[in-house]
Amino acid sequence: MEEVVGDNASPLTALANWRNDFSKAFQYYLDRSVPHITRRWLGTLAAAAVYFMRVFYVQGFYVVSYGLGIYILNLLTGFMSPKDDPELEALDGTSLPTKDSDEFRPFIRRLPEFKFWYAITKAFCVAFLMTFISVLNIPVYWPTLFFFWVFLFLLTMKQQITHMIKHRYIPFNIGKQIYAGKKSAESTKVHRKD
Repeated sequence: MEEVVGDNASPLTALANWRNDFSKAFQYYLDRSVPHITRRWLGTLAAAAVYFMRVFYVQGFYVVSYGLGIYILNLLTGFMSPKDDPELEALDGTSLPTKDSDEFRPFIRRLPEFKFWYAITKAFCVAFLMTFISVLNIPVYWPTLFFFWVFLFLLTMKQQITHMIKHRYIPFNIGKQIYAGKKSAESTKVHRKD
């Protein structure tokens, strides 16, 4: 099949080409943003501030904000959970190491940081756009939604923290890890005689 070029090109072909070019450019800049963690999160905080200012200014869209809060809570749970659930692995026979002699397996998140950031940023952008659709401005008593969200947050975090304590993992890196491996490696070295 021949592609039509020039004046006879269909508008759909031009739109598809533009979409393809935009997608490549967007992916290029998204890939370049990976190592800039602080800047990415500052951009997300700016998007969140713009969204909250819009909701405050309009004095509405509380149901949209509640849905956004539930979505972020779901993302946070995925971010704090291990990729391989120890409770399911115990049934399979493969589990996290419980003794010092067991093999070390690092904590791998179910939802990596970059995907977590990207999903939250998209969520704030979509929620911001939803504030321009008047049908979604459902009148509700917002303190009820807020306290229900706080209740869900506390219940979810209690469950997550209980899971973390039970399986002895911490989903956050706090400072530089210091390993005692150097001292033990020096004591077990075999000295050669020349």
